[in-house]
This record gives sequence, structure tokens and C-alpha cells, in this order.
Amino acid sequence: MERSPNVARLRPSATIAVSSLAKRLASEGRDIINLSAGEPDFDTPSFISEAAIQGIRQGQTRYTPAPGMPELRKAVAATLSERAGRPVPWEGIVVSTGAKQALFNACFSIFGPGDEVLVGTPYWTSYPEIVGLCRAEAVPVAGQESRDFKLTPEDLERAATPRTRGFLYSSPGNPTGVVYSRDELQALAEWCRDRGVWLLADEIYREIYFGAGGQAPGLLELPPECLGNHVLFDGASKSFAMTGWRMGFSLSTPEWAKVFTALQSHTTSNVATPSQVAALAAYSRTDETAAAVAEMREAFRRRRDLVERLFREKLPQLPYLEPGGAFYLFFRVDGVFGPGRQTAAELCSWLLEEAGVALVPGEAFGDPRFARLSYATSDELLVKAVDRIAEALAG
Repeated sequence: MERSPNVARLRPSATIAVSSLAKRLASEGRDIINLSAGEPDFDTPSFISEAAIQGIRQGQTRYTPAPGMPELRKAVAATLSERAGRPVPWEGIVVSTGAKQALFNACFSIFGPGDEVLVGTPYWTSYPEIVGLCRAEAVPVAGQESRDFKLTPEDLERAATPRTRGFLYSSPGNPTGVVYSRDELQALAEWCRDRGVWLLADEIYREIYFGAGGQAPGLLELPPECLGNHVLFDGASKSFAMTGWRMGFSLSTPEWAKVFTALQSHTTSNVATPSQVAALAAYSRTDETAAAVAEMREAFRRRRDLVERLFREKLPQLPYLEPGGAFYLFFRVDGVFGPGRQTAAELCSWLLEEAGVALVPGEAFGDPRFARLSYATSDELLVKAVDRIAEALAG
């Protein structure tokens, strides 16, 4: 089968593949604890779901403008304006089918053949694939492990070439949970500005932050003069437990938003209208949303603390990065490689078969020495999973 050059190098999402395998084994009767999925285990807050149901009953099921309902874009912009402490133009918001589509829209519109895009490593598995679909080249760049892989301008400078056109990162990070400070972000932003490099900031986990204030530092807190060309990505999926609703957005200039909209109008057009109605409730009924997010955030914090304690007590041979946000633990596994499990992928396959625990190997994120565990599940299952891993490794 001869594939188009557009997808010749495309690989399926490793995280979705592992989660799908775990679900298939469970459907066959296997006792599987699935710690591979990157989604909250909470139900969408009821007032958000009820808004969508009411909208459907009132006939809000027709097409909307391709970049989203104006009232939703204005509600998102109002939220961002409050965060930034300055007006954010609603015309710069493009509502997309998840933050993944927003990221694709931007990359496909900005980059092309011959361009290089620096990608902070460990990276979310779709970053290099999306860059590759644009016929550009993803260039993985990792900071020092002693700095939790966080990048500095010096790291970017060493990796940059005359073809470098963009820099893409996430904070809080997936798969690491690591969070950049405001000063660290400002240094990176100024490097991009001075170099004429596009800064692409994935802030989809911004509300799931365990530091002071409940929101991770982001681009909107930086002085505007620090920023050159940039696009911010966010959405409702992680923070509001709305993964299946598929509602993300990009923030750019109104001029670039028109470009992203033109592309989206020829691919998916608008996000499903009931999903937009639900998101409008989330972004406009701010007190209810803040209460729901705070409750989920506290649960994730408790689970983070639990998993760290369990690893210290039962898996001290597996060092991990300290997660300041999101809901992942990224831990080194190369110290327990052995016969038949010489890579993270082989080790994770073995643990799935031997212990019935599904993890994502670090190959999916650009570092085969590590594996990722999602603690977006119950305390009981987390305890059981760590016990199973410890028992398997001890055997």
C-alpha cells in the first residue's frame, strides 16, 4: 500500500494506542488497571451538561460560524482578559475541536517545507507528528535532567539554525507535570522575540496547578513587550473534565485568527454546537466553574501526594520528576531493564501482561528511559497498581 507523502512518516498516537489496548484486554475479561489515559476521571460538572441539554431542547443544533459562536469567543476572551489584566480581543479566539486541532491549525498555517520547529522534550506525543504533517521538521530539544528538563534560552540557542521558525512547549507539561516559572517563561519568550521565532504555548493543563494561586504561570502574565509572534492554546477538556466534548481554542492576533479560521472552514468547520453551548456555560458562569475546578484540583493534588509517597516507599528504584501540575508522574525505568525488557516499551508491555497495569512508555514522548503514569483515577486503584508493579519487579 503506497501512502501519500503527506502521511508517509505519520505514526498513530502512542497514548491512544496503549489506552485502546488496555480497554480491549479489559473487555476480554482481564483485570487491567489503566493508568495510560490522559483525561480526568470526573464527570463534567452538571451545570455544564445541563446547559447543553437545554440548548439542544431549544434547537441550538445548527451550524455556527467556523471559529465558534461569537458569545463563546467573547466569554473565553473575557476569561483571558481577567487573567492578563488587559483586554484580549475576542476576534483572536478560534474555537476548535480540542486543543489538538487548534495546534494543528496554527502549525499548518505558519510552518512549511524547510522550516524547523524546536519541540521541548519530553514532549506530548502529537507535537512532532503535527509538525511533520506540515512538511516541517520537528527538532527535539531537552533541558538538563537536573532542571526537570526545563529549557533555557541557551538550550534553544544551541539547537537553533537559520531554518528555525518556531518553538513549541507545554506548561504544565505532558508527560512530566513540570511547570515553568514566570521568569523562566519570560526568558524563553524574549529569546523567541529576539530571534524572530514563533512561540507556541500549550497551556491546556494551566488550571491543574498545585502551586500558589491555582493557575500555572502563562504567557498572558508576561509584559506584552516580551512577546513576539506567538499563539496560545487552551481549552475546556482537562480543566473542566470535558474531554469528550472536544472544545479547545487558540489565541492569536485577529489577523492570524482569520487564517486559522479559513483552514478550519475547509476541514471540520465549527465545533459541535451543543459542545459550544456547554463551553459557554463553563466560561460565563465563572463562580460555579471555579468551584468545580478547585474541587477537582484538590483531588489531583491529593492523588499526586499519594503516588509520590507510594513510589518512595515501594518503588524507590524508580526516580521521578516532581509534578507541579497536570496529573502525570514521569519516572525513570532504565534502572530496572532486564532480559526481554531492554526498553521502556518492552518493560511497559511486560507490566501490562504480567501485572495488568497499563503505562505509556517514554518512547512516545521522546525519552525511552522513562514511563508515564496517569493518576487521574481513584486512590484505591493507584495503591493497587503500585503494589502490582512492585510485586512484578520484585519477582
